[in-house]
Amino acid sequence: MKIVKIVTLLVVTTSLAGCLGEKADKTVDRGFDSKHLSQLQAGIWVDPNGCDHWIIDDGVEGYLSQRLDDYGKPVCSGIAPPTTAVGGLKRGSAFPDPI
Repeated sequence: MKIVKIVTLLVVTTSLAGCLGEKADKTVDRGFDSKHLSQLQAGIWVDPNGCDHWIIDDGVEGYLSQRLDDYGKPVCSGIAPPTTAVGGLKRGSAFPDPI
């Protein structure tokens, strides 16, 4: 029984350790040419269901989030065929992206 308590305490302590420490600002790109994400250009990627997602590619990292209306429902605008991206999603970074 004592070993079970020790293992449980160890698991709980390890799990809670991830909650401690300095929180990083998720609105800042910390890559090669770090800047605030609002300074990067977003494009739209259309998923296989035809719904839109905001996408940014700065050459090293990429960012993606679902495009939602004011009520939290997905936007499916039909701007492009499914599984394609449109817009200047690779603009806004001086870092070259060969893909």
